Amino acid sequence: MAFFGPADGSSKAVARTPRTPGRPERFGRTDRLIRSSDFENVYTLGQRFHGRYLTLWWRRSSEGPLRMGVVASRKVGGAVQRNRVKRILREIWRRHRKAFSGSGDVILSGRSEALSAGYRTVEAEFLCLAGRAGLLAAREAI
Repeated sequence: MAFFGPADGSSKAVARTPRTPGRPERFGRTDRLIRSSDFENVYTLGQRFHGRYLTLWWRRSSEGPLRMGVVASRKVGGAVQRNRVKRILREIWRRHRKAFSGSGDVILSGRSEALSAGYRTVEAEFLCLAGRAGLLAAREAI
């Protein structure tokens, strides 16, 4: 435990527990597509599933973890808009990652319509596309 003094300047020490390293919800390096060659393999050899708010690319593999990459082209908007779309897609992936089965690589490509849609709308479309791709376990598929 670490001890911190209160903000008002009094001498009373307050005990706080530090954050736990290696949180299970974290989107770590082993869970991401990083190299451009990985992205190219998914684009050329994978399947594509279109939606109104995003496009899901999926390439199954026989080994390794399920990895994900997020992209947003300049058609989405400026850097702020692109980063917002990517943050939304990463959060949806993080929340539903445990429901996925299999191993392979997934790319989520955000579209500009995702900015005006609500989070739940984009999430519902993502789950629908993931079900069509066969990513979700049978009980989770929509």
